[in-house]
Amino acid sequence: MSLKGKTLFITGASRGIGLAIGLRAARDGANVAIAAKTAEPHPKLDGTIHTAAAAIEQAGGTALPLVVDVRDEAQVKEAIAATAARFGGLDIVVNNASAIALTNTPATEMKRFDLMHQINTRGTYMVSKYAIPHLEKAENPHILMLSPPLDLQEKWFAPHLAYTMAKFGMSLCVLGLAGELRPKGIAVNALWPRTTIATAAVKNLLGGDTLMQASRTPEILADAAWRIFQKPARSFSGRFLIDDSFLAEEGVTEFSHYRVTPGVPLAPDFFVPDTSLPPPHALD
Repeated sequence: MSLKGKTLFITGASRGIGLAIGLRAARDGANVAIAAKTAEPHPKLDGTIHTAAAAIEQAGGTALPLVVDVRDEAQVKEAIAATAARFGGLDIVVNNASAIALTNTPATEMKRFDLMHQINTRGTYMVSKYAIPHLEKAENPHILMLSPPLDLQEKWFAPHLAYTMAKFGMSLCVLGLAGELRPKGIAVNALWPRTTIATAAVKNLLGGDTLMQASRTPEILADAAWRIFQKPARSFSGRFLIDDSFLAEEGVTEFSHYRVTPGVPLAPDFFVPDTSLPPPHALD
C-alpha cells in the first residue's frame, strides 16, 4: 500500500493533525498542497505553510504551500485549481481546518459563532464543492473530514451549542456528500479521535500542558487516514470512524506509542458515542 504519486489537498495543514496527515503521505512520495492561513510566524502557534512545506519535502514528498482562508471563496477556488495544475490532478481532499470556542449560548459572541460556522461547516462544504470536478477524474478519490459521528445526544449540545452545531455541520457534509458522490465513485468519510490529541487547540484553549500529557499524538490520526485512503472509494464511503477502532479493524494491536506521556490516563474527546468501545487494551 502506498500513496506514491497521489496528490492531497489538506486544509489547516501548517501544523497539528493536518501536517501529520501530510507527513505520513509524504513518506510514500505523495504530493501535498498545504492550504492554511499562517504564512508568517505566529507568537502562539508553531509552524507556517513554509515550515510545513519544508517538512513535507524532507519526509520525501513534494509540497505546494498555499495561503488559503477557507472562508474566502476565491482563495479556495484558486488554491484547488493551482494544486490540480501543479500536480496534474487531485486525488484526496482532507477537510481539517476548524475553529473552536467552548462557550455556552449567552457567552458566545455572534462573530465567534459566525467564525466557527464559516470555517467548519461552510469551509468544508466549499472546499469539497470545488474539488469535485477534479476528484471525478482520479483513480481512487477520497474526501475526509476531521469530524465526529452524528451522535445526536443533548449532552454534546448543551455545554457549547455553537461549536457542536458547526462541528456536526462538517459531519452532515459527510452524510450528504457520501450519497451524492457515490455514483461518481468518490468516497466521503469522517475520522475522529477517541482521546484528546496533542495540538495547539488542546494546549491553548482546552487544558494546557496537563491535558497535553493525557493526549495521544496526531500520528494516530495520520496512520488511520493513510489507511482510509488505501480503501476502494466505490465501496468504502459514508463511514464515521473512530481512530483506534478503525486501526484495530485494520489489524493494529499496539497503541501505546501514540501516547504523549506513557502511564498518564488518556483523556476522552468530545462526541465519541457511548456505544463506541475502545479496542482491547488500547487505553491501558
